[in-house]
Amino acid sequence: MLLASAAPAQAAPVTVNLRVEGPTRTLFEGPVTTDVAPFKFSDSAQAYTCDATAAVGGPSAVPVPTRGAALATAAAQNGFELLGSFGQFGASFTRIAGEDVGYDAATGRFLVEYHDGKPDDLGACSRQIADGDDELFAYGTGTEQVLKLAAVGVPAGIGSLGGAVTLQVTDAATGAPVPGASVGGQLTGADGRAVVGLTATGVDAFKATKDGAIRSNRYALCVTDGSDGLCGTSVPAPAPPTPCITSGNDGLCGTVDRRPAAGRILSLRNGQRFRKGKGPRTLKGTVALDPSGLAAIRLRLSRNDRGHCTGFDGRRERFTRLTRCSTKKARFFAIPAAASWSYQLPRRLGRGRYVLDVEAVDKAGNADKTLQRGRNRVVFRVR
Repeated sequence: MLLASAAPAQAAPVTVNLRVEGPTRTLFEGPVTTDVAPFKFSDSAQAYTCDATAAVGGPSAVPVPTRGAALATAAAQNGFELLGSFGQFGASFTRIAGEDVGYDAATGRFLVEYHDGKPDDLGACSRQIADGDDELFAYGTGTEQVLKLAAVGVPAGIGSLGGAVTLQVTDAATGAPVPGASVGGQLTGADGRAVVGLTATGVDAFKATKDGAIRSNRYALCVTDGSDGLCGTSVPAPAPPTPCITSGNDGLCGTVDRRPAAGRILSLRNGQRFRKGKGPRTLKGTVALDPSGLAAIRLRLSRNDRGHCTGFDGRRERFTRLTRCSTKKARFFAIPAAASWSYQLPRRLGRGRYVLDVEAVDKAGNADKTLQRGRNRVVFRVR
């Protein structure tokens, strides 16, 4: 076991772009400034050497900042869970920010480490980092393409309400354009580009995804009408568009939003078990940014207690008997629409097997009806 020295040597602090992509969501993303620092898991006070020297299999003759130090710094500063073990080959991880990231023998997936878009042969505590480096931890096999997202022709990161932004998705390792990636409700063409309309003022955040690939970095664009005082500047308002008549499904008048807003449950894990008297009371989650805006959030909560099946009635705020033990017999109920939503039950949940579903609806009428365990559906038990 490698213990950190009591007073590690000091080097110039560096700032890197750190990102952690879990199995179903981004667990952390943002700039992190760190110096030479030990590595710590969040459930232990034990500190480990993490300075890229020979003591941890690194190439540096002197202690320097590392990717592992950046991750430990981010966890400490932002209060997210960081669990795992430290052995001969450095840190390995089992759980980060509420998601399991340990090795899965069935799929061969684990938390792969990347340096500037490429799988790294050096571990978290062996890789020296420098200002501006892109450091990525992503759950996969290491063979997936890593997506990189940027805007074309928007150097200041500011857009005009009613206008559009051209987003480009490339391979983070090679810079080659990536067709068929989804971003802002659109699919990229052969050049890796997609044009997304700007329909609301404020900060609009985009991430690109594609089946079999690692989701991209976050690109944030500040949208203003030029007179609202947003974005720290004024930009010319776009010219009024020529009127266009469309049925909404004929492909006319620009792009039609057919992609639903994606909801996620955060306060519960799929398969989680609670002791008697310790059942949850507050339900929490998020809804991803949607180009059409969020219109509604609906929850459905059903319970099976030894064959006695009930569903939660949001209007009466109590469970009512179901005619049949089927989750679909329970009714959805609406809660206030918000990107970060929360609903408090009248009391802690008692004994039973529960199924909680969340359905998000955007202002284009698209509903997130595809239920995925661990994302917008969780099954849990109270003893």
